[in-house]
Amino acid sequence: MSGQMSERPVLEARGLNKSFGSVVVTRDVNMSLRRGERRALIGPNGAGKTTFVNLLSGRLRPTSGEVFLDGVDVSRADEARRSKLGMGRTFQITSLFPALTAHENIFLALAECAGFGLHMLRSARSYGALHDRADELLEKVGLLPVSATTVQQLPYGQQRLIEIAVALALEPKVLLLDEPAAGIPTSERDLILDIVKALPGDIAVLLIDHDMDLVFRFAERITVLVQGSILVEGSPAEIAADQRVRDVYLGEKS
Repeated sequence: MSGQMSERPVLEARGLNKSFGSVVVTRDVNMSLRRGERRALIGPNGAGKTTFVNLLSGRLRPTSGEVFLDGVDVSRADEARRSKLGMGRTFQITSLFPALTAHENIFLALAECAGFGLHMLRSARSYGALHDRADELLEKVGLLPVSATTVQQLPYGQQRLIEIAVALALEPKVLLLDEPAAGIPTSERDLILDIVKALPGDIAVLLIDHDMDLVFRFAERITVLVQGSILVEGSPAEIAADQRVRDVYLGEKS
């Protein structure tokens, strides 16, 4: 029995379909992530990657099909419910509070996770354990020195790292990273990759990105989505060698 439990995917999509009127944007997608897996999702513009991730996170509900999070059917659960069950997500555009400090952004996420409300910020200093944990998370992403700096004063790359720290504050089982390097200068992308590669080993990470260098250096497996359907899945070496991927994604012809 324990062997069966260990093999259960921590995230699973079964026959996911999503239509907007007569337009089908997700077509019978099946995908599973095991605990601790490092997976990338790639595909050309218009492939349906964002829609698929929105279906996984609960931002959208499927027209048909199911999503399971650690064995629990969350197909009709909203984002807040999935977050409480262990789904973490970052976005293409940061969703932080720009006028608050790096520390305060993470503290609020921790307070929310602990069941406190935003009003707890008024008496924040009485919650030392949460402040200590916020500092730990800032240190994990290398930003403890800017703890007291407001987010709007920080470079965009550091804002993305704070968003990852906020996601980690919710202690996710699955982390969906939606283009974490978007808008970041090439010189800073190695920092993002280092932080992402150093995430706790028990968290399953699904990385969605157009940066092929980042994808191939990060992922153990890659899923290629084309026109709302999975074209192929495999190791980075298998994906790089697949002629279909070169044709539809990399723009090469045999």
